[in-house]
Formats: sequence, structure tokens, C-alpha cells
Amino acid sequence: MTTVLERKDYLSSIEPRWCPGCGDYGVLKGFTTALAKIGLPREKIVLVSGIGCSSRFPHYTQTYGFHSIHGRAPAIALGVKITRPELSVWVITGDGDALSIGGNHFVHLMRRNPDIKVILLNNRIYALTKGQLSPTSPKGHKTKSTPYGSVDTPINPVSLAIACGATFAARVPGTDNAMMTDVFVEAYQHKGVALIEILQDCDIFNEGIWGQITKKSNRAENTVTLKHGEPLIYGEKQDKGFRVKGFDLEKVDLNDKSVDRSQLLVHDAHRADPTLALKLSMLEFPKMPYPLGIFRQVDAPTYEDEVSTQEHEVARKFGKTDIYNLLHAGETWTVESDDNWFDMPV
Repeated sequence: MTTVLERKDYLSSIEPRWCPGCGDYGVLKGFTTALAKIGLPREKIVLVSGIGCSSRFPHYTQTYGFHSIHGRAPAIALGVKITRPELSVWVITGDGDALSIGGNHFVHLMRRNPDIKVILLNNRIYALTKGQLSPTSPKGHKTKSTPYGSVDTPINPVSLAIACGATFAARVPGTDNAMMTDVFVEAYQHKGVALIEILQDCDIFNEGIWGQITKKSNRAENTVTLKHGEPLIYGEKQDKGFRVKGFDLEKVDLNDKSVDRSQLLVHDAHRADPTLALKLSMLEFPKMPYPLGIFRQVDAPTYEDEVSTQEHEVARKFGKTDIYNLLHAGETWTVESDDNWFDMPV
């Protein structure tokens, strides 16, 4: 008889401890709600984290997990996936952990396309270390490490992932549990790497950083939700949209009788060419509404499948061996030690 698991079954006995009002609580709820919808046995799930507030997730979930080292969660997750490809492997990370010291690992994970899901909590600040500039902090942002304003150009996680070849890339507000849960389920069903960027505020060190986008009162006018196969329309009255003009995306007023609705851009997340998905990910608020939802969702061979195929081909061609024989093959030698080596003068 199959046991039906509920959300609470994926929570550990350890009480979550974040600052009051922290968006991590909502993400934990969305993630465990998605796991309950998916219905995977807990022993089939591995959650790997790095360092930061988000990295406590493995302690709070009743699955296998690693609380690993700063920025290296993707490398550890890749090792798990290659050796145990039947497991559902997730990385939970933050903007500092993933894109600063972990930027190299993030890039290579995206380009390799293993069947690993990356949940990146982006509060645009180093929160655990008390409010320093992060790789996603906006230009001009004043922090403890940039008291006169940052001169850095921020990293756009979704744009970076798509540029590296990510086969699934999404962005959701941490205040929308329904959208978050749906995207987590979609990411799980996707065969390949998946990035889910979560927009959330740090109530202590970066309060309101996403407020104009994530608050329900602002979202209709300031965001556009991407739905595969549907035109890009937004606004309180759904009276604004997008069309392609040359190499650019242009906002249009649907109340304007000269605007032909047939020219509206229809979102195609399954488009092999990543150009439009990349352009959408690079739209900047407040010049443009901020896109939310799934930007890209395409099929491609996974890293672990290609590694396995190569291993079988090599074994068929050269025969199977074992690690001992491999290490002792070729030009090897034994160093004979002198029993009195420790009496030799230094």
C-alpha cells in the first residue's frame, strides 16, 4: 500500500529559526507543499545547501541533505546526481552563496545540464553576515560595505543561467505561494537543470527591496506573468502588452486602436533559440514591467545520462576494470623504505 505524504511529513522535527517576517518561511512552505504534490518518498530526495540563511533548509526538511560549504553546493549536488541518478537532487542557495564565491560552480552547473534543481533566494544583500553588498545588489545601493553606494553592475541570475544554456529558468516572488509551488512542480517534472529565482526581502538588512514587484497592490502594473502559449499582457485592466519591434521588445497600449493584437508577443518557453527568453529576462523595472514565471523550458540530454553512456561505451570497447587495477596500471613503481630512515640526519 502506497503511503500518501502530506506537507508536514516533509518537515523535520527541528523548528525553523529565521528572523520574524523572513521570506524563507514562505519558501520552505512552498517547497514542502510542492514535495507533497509530487508525492516522492522522502528517501528519494536530496537537498544540498551552501552557506547563508537559506542554507538551513536541509535541517528543516525530512529528506536526505547536506549543509555543505560556501558556494560549493552545485559541485556536491552534481556528485550525488552522477553516482545516484535515480534521486531527486535540489540545491538551495542565496544570491551571495551562489553568485559570488559560488559563481564558477553555478555557471558550470547550468551549462552541463544535470537533472538538478536550483532554488536561489535573492534578497540582494548578504544577510547572514549582516548587510554587506551582494552580487545582485542594485547599482548605487548603500550597504555596510558600500556606504556611499555601489558602483558594481548587478548580476541577473536568470539572464546568467539562460546565457549559460540552462534548459529551465524561472523567476517567482516569494510572496506568491501558489506560483512558487506550481513552478517547483514544473521544475521537478523537467528533465534537466532548473533555476528558480525567488524574489524576497530581507526584513532586517534590505527591507522592501522587491516591494514594488512582490506586493499584491503593485504586481498587476509592475509585472508581467509569462505563460507558455499566451500573449504577454499585463496591467490592472489587462490593457497593456508587448510586441517585437526590430531587435527590441516594445510596450503597447491595447486601448490604442492602431495596435493590432495579432502582433502581440506570444510567450514560447519551449523555443530552442534562447534569444527571446534572454531578452525577457533582461527587462528592467521601472522602465519595463518585471517578468515573472517560466522563461525557458526546453529538452536536452542530461549530464548524468551522457556520462553513463560514455562509461558503457568505454567499458564495451576496452572491457570492465576496477579502481585498484586502474591505479596500478601503466608506469607504476614501489618505493622501498629503509627501516632506519628515521635515524637519518636532517
